[in-house]
Amino acid sequence: MDKQDARKLKPAAQYELRKQVIRAYRRGRNRVQISEEVGLSYPAVCQIVKRFLGSEEKSMSVLSPRQRGRRDGEDRLLAPDQEDAIQRLICERRPEQLKMEFALWNRGAVMQLIEREYGIKLSIRSVGDYLKRWGFTPQKPIKRAYEQRPEAVQKWLDEEYPAIAHRAKAEGAEVHWGDETALVNSDVRGRGYAPAGKTPVACIVGGTRQKLSMIATVTNQGKARWMIIEEAFNSDRLIEFLQALIKDAGKKVFLILDNLKVHHSKPVKTWVGEHMDKIELFYLPSYSPELNPEERLNADLKHAICSKVPVRTKPKMRAAANDQCSCWKIILSA
Repeated sequence: MDKQDARKLKPAAQYELRKQVIRAYRRGRNRVQISEEVGLSYPAVCQIVKRFLGSEEKSMSVLSPRQRGRRDGEDRLLAPDQEDAIQRLICERRPEQLKMEFALWNRGAVMQLIEREYGIKLSIRSVGDYLKRWGFTPQKPIKRAYEQRPEAVQKWLDEEYPAIAHRAKAEGAEVHWGDETALVNSDVRGRGYAPAGKTPVACIVGGTRQKLSMIATVTNQGKARWMIIEEAFNSDRLIEFLQALIKDAGKKVFLILDNLKVHHSKPVKTWVGEHMDKIELFYLPSYSPELNPEERLNADLKHAICSKVPVRTKPKMRAAANDQCSCWKIILSA
């Protein structure tokens, strides 16, 4: 009878063959006879019988399948405490803070970190296995300015903004988030399909480059107001927008702005000081655009406008911007 290689069988099939061997052994068959009956090699039969006889309880359960391959955590080059230390470094530090020439933590950076910290050389694939085991995944990073002070941001979130919201509720005011943006008809965004290796071409506007500015606010309820400006944005245009804003709002406005120079200009502060009963200005921490929800409106507008065929005139560009902004419900005349 041809002998079969039990190593290629599934664990359940292996277990069944082992039980057949022991049943034959209990019936008085010798190892050679069992080998012929079951179809296993003589050494394999001897090993099964030895394993059975070596157990104290003489039970079939000792023949049950075991986990194949290396056990979890067995023969790893990094000790558990070393793994914990590497994870903490990745979570708490950026590569540049550790004087490494990487912008983000990729597999190559982690490989270099492990070798530098513990003198252990791992392959890129092994580093990837460690990261997967730790639950780390490759993600698109959040962009943050070097100049941003995290403690100032946290204080603003924990103390300053809750105080603004509390005052607004007590005084029946409406919280607005404001920002400016620029639209250029030569800006093309998005992705286009093309055969592999054939980069798609976007034809941009050349000598007819046009630019518009827009200032807008959005409330916590999602109500937006905006004004499109053809001239340069300055204190006069900001004051013009604020005049239209308080007239349209019908209640006191608490306007939160970033730290653009024009927002702190003397004419603007003088005008706001004369209308404190209708509007007050508050400011975000420096270099913290991610805190301003109005930035999402700007991104939506630019993506929508710049993913279409570029317009060649300023009136058409203005009309396209107003059409896209029409879903924001309210427009303030420029």
